[in-house]
Amino acid sequence: MLKNLPQGTKISITRSIHIAFEQYMNNIQWNETQFDMNDFIKQWKQYIEQNASWFKNLDAETKADPIFHEELAVKINETIEKILAEEPTEEQIQQLEELTKSTGKEIDYSSKLEARYLIDTLSN
Repeated sequence: MLKNLPQGTKISITRSIHIAFEQYMNNIQWNETQFDMNDFIKQWKQYIEQNASWFKNLDAETKADPIFHEELAVKINETIEKILAEEPTEEQIQQLEELTKSTGKEIDYSSKLEARYLIDTLSN
């Protein structure tokens, strides 16, 4: 079902997962022990209901289809795995090294998105 949607819709679905995941992780300050997939799904659902045109344009039958939900679950997991696997850029690594020196804080990070969060947080 998901693969039969227009390419633009599939891109929008991925983007909505990415945006909601970033917001969720920022809300829990990238504390992995606080991560709860059910909480994330609730936040993503709220995000798509309020902000995603692809969701508004999807017919009720598709929205209610269990196969569609299964495919979305796979897409969510794949998208999160991809986000977490994306390594920080050299520029981010340098910025974080400088921020570590200037703030004296020891920081751990593993992904590009987490590095961006830390740079934003430590710079302010």
